[in-house]
Amino acid sequence: MKVTRRGFLSGAASVAAAIPAAGVGVGAAQGQPAQAKRAAGVLPRRKLGRNGPEVTMLATGGQSRQITPDYYDRAWDMGIRYFDMAESYRRGQTEREMAKWIERHPRRRGEVFIATKDRPRQLAAIPGMIDKRLAALKTDYLDWFLIHGISARDYGEGSYDWPKSDAFARIREDMIKAGKVRLMGFSCHDLQSDRYLHAAAEGGFVDAILMHSFPFHRKGDAADMAIQACHDAGIGLVGMKVMRNARRVPRQLPEFEEAGLTTHQAALHALWSDERFSAAVIWMDNDDQMTENCGAVRKYKGPILAEQRRALEAAVLAAGPAICPGCPACQAAAERTGVNLNAVSRYVAYYEQDGTAEARDQYRALTRRERDLSCLDLEQLKQACCHHVDYPKIAERAAYFFG
Repeated sequence: MKVTRRGFLSGAASVAAAIPAAGVGVGAAQGQPAQAKRAAGVLPRRKLGRNGPEVTMLATGGQSRQITPDYYDRAWDMGIRYFDMAESYRRGQTEREMAKWIERHPRRRGEVFIATKDRPRQLAAIPGMIDKRLAALKTDYLDWFLIHGISARDYGEGSYDWPKSDAFARIREDMIKAGKVRLMGFSCHDLQSDRYLHAAAEGGFVDAILMHSFPFHRKGDAADMAIQACHDAGIGLVGMKVMRNARRVPRQLPEFEEAGLTTHQAALHALWSDERFSAAVIWMDNDDQMTENCGAVRKYKGPILAEQRRALEAAVLAAGPAICPGCPACQAAAERTGVNLNAVSRYVAYYEQDGTAEARDQYRALTRRERDLSCLDLEQLKQACCHHVDYPKIAERAAYFFG
């Protein structure tokens, strides 16, 4: 299916009609008029880690069917210079669309930051995967190569040590010396993400990490300590799925009216208020979403106030977060039963919020044990979860969408 510039500007028309909700980016399904004016210059940037480059604080991400060279033209016009993709996104189509865009604008390659991911079952497979990603993107180098969605379920228990292993360090050094990559790291939205972050901090060679971010952790809790360990080690941090848990909140909160922020923009400001994070990767399905996300960056002048953070967190928790970013109760339940709570929640969110048909296949690829929520007291788990994720409703939706 070819998506034209007009089609992108008019909205996410290609999302499956059977899915009741549209994309998760700022402004999703809000009916805000599209603003087709060219943005004034590049979006504000932050340095990615101690030794990385500066990147725009907002990146395009996800696997929207709206992604075409015209989509990337629009992102460029809006000031975005950071593009996130993966081998698996639309079965490689997002990379191929980026390759077309690079061919259209070869002089822009040096002005953008391109990150892509793949799933090596063994570390030794990484060099070959990097070569395939370079070929798919038709570029001589990658700005950032990531191990995609690192977790013990997908990569084995030994993967907890990968971020500090000599093997990974040597591969990174070889790939950088060969000029094939500039940075290496991993993405993670596992309930045990803190273990991977601490391993990276201990190893000291991982350049950057893309992680599921819920910007309401408390100073000194497990998430904060893992983030701080990486920051102290000079590892760059980028937040993803920032909007997943802000999607069902009211569009406006009184605490942000004076600043002229929608609640979704405020959620991004909450992430950027933690200056340990360089950027947010957001799935943007149409011009409304891209315009409002970019507007959020340009409006950011400094950390939100404590009372604003409390009001935003209360609204998100009241609305019911879609995914737990990792808390002791959910970690314990997953370890005790073998249920992959994070994966089930993500695939329901991908299917319901984004219309991602591949989420059905990803859900069904889970083992019966990993997706069997019936072995848990879901109402009790909802109350025990630090973020009160509505697991009973997630189970209902999984059965409805995927059963």
